[in-house]
Amino acid sequence: MGLTEDRERFREVGEQRREDLAEFISHGDLGGSGPDRVRIPVKIVDLPEFEYDRREAGGVGQGRGGQPQPGQPVDPEPDGDEEGDPGEEGGEHEYYEMDPEEFARELDEELGLDLEPKGKRVVEETEGDFTDTARAGPRGTLDVDEFFKRGLKRHLATDFDGEYVREGLRVADADVDDVFAWARDQGIPVSRAWIADAAATAADEHDGPVEALDRWESFDALDDELDREPATHRIRREGLDSVPFRREDERFRHPEVIEKRERNVVVVNVRDASGSMRETKRELVERVFTPMDWYLTGKYDAAEFRYVVHDAEAWEVDREEFFGIQSGGGTRISSAYELVAEILAEYPYSEWNRYVFAAGDSENAGRDTTESVIPLMESIDANLHAYVETQPGGAAPNARHADEVEDALGDASDVAVARVSDSEDVTDAIYEILSTETEGDVTATAGEAARGRTDRGDRR
Repeated sequence: MGLTEDRERFREVGEQRREDLAEFISHGDLGGSGPDRVRIPVKIVDLPEFEYDRREAGGVGQGRGGQPQPGQPVDPEPDGDEEGDPGEEGGEHEYYEMDPEEFARELDEELGLDLEPKGKRVVEETEGDFTDTARAGPRGTLDVDEFFKRGLKRHLATDFDGEYVREGLRVADADVDDVFAWARDQGIPVSRAWIADAAATAADEHDGPVEALDRWESFDALDDELDREPATHRIRREGLDSVPFRREDERFRHPEVIEKRERNVVVVNVRDASGSMRETKRELVERVFTPMDWYLTGKYDAAEFRYVVHDAEAWEVDREEFFGIQSGGGTRISSAYELVAEILAEYPYSEWNRYVFAAGDSENAGRDTTESVIPLMESIDANLHAYVETQPGGAAPNARHADEVEDALGDASDVAVARVSDSEDVTDAIYEILSTETEGDVTATAGEAARGRTDRGDRR
């Protein structure tokens, strides 16, 4: 095989692996994996075999009488441990194991995600290159180039064409105040005192009043005949005798402080455990939440997961209980968000990335969603709030929670609502949730969306 064929085969293998990943998320056995190891069944890709060209003959083969037949593989390997014996080893070669980091990369590739985790808590500060400057520091670190530039800028800002201003003293009937007003109108940074000194000097040099030197009928006539010379032209021609440095121009170099921030995350998974959450609904929750847990584990340096279940009341459980537990009570979703707020108090938003993922069949008591859940979602700072509605066969008439959340907070950048009716919807739901945060900078947050809803009235 040539290089082109090799690359094509590797591309096909990569595509097959991503297809296997999507199939695994939707239909595979999630229980064979752990928090730090994802075990994915893969389809066996047949390796290429060399075959004799039909146009050639001769050589050593295994055909009739030692003569190879067209299309016959060269020295095929037996399938068993030894010739004629079936294999006795397990099927480990039919699984591909990846850590969460690789899983996250593969899911990014498969779904087209682009989540870049934010570092929050500073865990280390180091000194970098001397690229920053400050107003004070050791004399040995004085940035001479910056010092000179600041002084030169001041010189250019305050310099003016003195000869041009002196010509203003030769305008008929113009006194010092008239020349000062004219110069200021021209944007010339000259002081009245300078003009007064120039007038006195001219009078001394000519041994008479400055009015005797008049040669311009008006300032307009002067402007028509003479042009000011820019300071830059004069500096190029004459050079600089001095630069007016000042103490405030001093800048001292110091090393840039580089902060290493830990990209850490806490994920609170919430699930309805009421009597209406049958096994099929619970399985759909697991199929959405488990890959997202793996994905965020792979994306962040440190990840912590908390699990909350609820019926009319909420309580915290471990991961093993989370997907299987079921109660016989009713449903009050706000009880879960009240507990979530208590849990997240342990993880300051200034130091932790925070995700709140909730799931259920959208059934909720009375006006609990609009009166309690939505205000709680608005008050809990999080990178992302998500709600996954699991309703096999379509939503029930009294399943309103997802619709009400979407209606109230659908414009928010930190809120996602996804609906899953069967396993084929799982990858779409994961994309809907995880892609929402990658677009978070272009739309409003939950709190901003709520204020906008108040401004424009209830849309329902």
